[in-house]
Amino acid sequence: MRVAVLGSGLMGKEAARDLVHSPGVKKVGLADIDLKRAEAVCKSLSSGKISAHVVDAGNTNELAAFLKDYDVVINALFYSFNEIVARTAIDVGVHSVDLGGHIGHITDKVLELDERAKEEGVTIIPDLGVAPGMINILSGFGAGKLNHLSSIRLFVGGIPVRPEPPLEYNHVFSMEGLLDHYSDPSTIIRGGKLTEVESLTEVEKIYFAKFGPLEAFHTSGGTSTLLKSYPNIETLEYKTIRYPGHAEKMKLLVDLNLTGADNTVEIGGTLIKTREVLLKSIDPIVDLKDKEDAVLLRVSVGGNRAGVEKTYEYEMVTYKDPETKVTAMARATANTISVVAQMIGSGAISKRGVCPPESIVPGALYIEEMAKRGVMINEDLK
Repeated sequence: MRVAVLGSGLMGKEAARDLVHSPGVKKVGLADIDLKRAEAVCKSLSSGKISAHVVDAGNTNELAAFLKDYDVVINALFYSFNEIVARTAIDVGVHSVDLGGHIGHITDKVLELDERAKEEGVTIIPDLGVAPGMINILSGFGAGKLNHLSSIRLFVGGIPVRPEPPLEYNHVFSMEGLLDHYSDPSTIIRGGKLTEVESLTEVEKIYFAKFGPLEAFHTSGGTSTLLKSYPNIETLEYKTIRYPGHAEKMKLLVDLNLTGADNTVEIGGTLIKTREVLLKSIDPIVDLKDKEDAVLLRVSVGGNRAGVEKTYEYEMVTYKDPETKVTAMARATANTISVVAQMIGSGAISKRGVCPPESIVPGALYIEEMAKRGVMINEDLK
């Protein structure tokens, strides 16, 4: 199969790394608006399979001309490009996957392309990171084993292995995106009803092997397409994992109006966004640098099977790769989107249209493929 990768940032680079090491992939095209950056990544991967290309993803003609030479495209660009890439992929008959983006209802706009994708015989799968992404696949896998689904509880956190004050946190993706998740309300299903709860609230203790106690609390965006896929469920909620005390500290910043994207103050006649000041202040503090990170995940899917109450629990703990120095978050995220792209290219996924991960990705095969890449997901029946 031939796979295109849009974006030579961390996730694009690591997806490309996996692709060039996959026997079923014959050709990889890595595109970026900055050709030198793409060439540097290609050089670092030392593979004859991969080539660098300069592409402006905002230019549909330029994007279409590049995509038409491939079978599947991995969109590792900023979420604002998700709709244009999906539309263009459908236009040229190429399958497409992306890392998601519920801010501004971007994923909803991609899902609206379902009929067009079916007509053109194209598969589009959005939201293929960790949360959303991995949690959706595992939720769908567990739900498929039950006769009646009653609950899905999701817990995910990217945290430093050795936390440092004052926030006990180092960022492993956009800090701006993180503040959105902390500031916006969280949409959940409770008591069978769709409802909103304040983010950074309902803190509970959670334990993992070699970690604990930790805390988990509501944040926005994590329930993603699951809300529409399982509208009749009794309980569906997503919580973020951090070290104890983090939620309280961040909640104070939210309450002081320092985190919202549109919060402003006037100083000396100049209007200043409080978020920009906060980001400038804490960026040096939360920069991961060369520190070791870990991604913790637990997906608990409960319901009834053959008249007996059952819960399928999926758990993962992934660390930074000691050899390649790739962060734990990049390993979990980039391998997820690469594995699913290859499932489409190989025919393991043959359904057409725009489909959320929980409805289309074969869970058993996904877990098997991730294990080959050192990302171990364990299933436990309770």
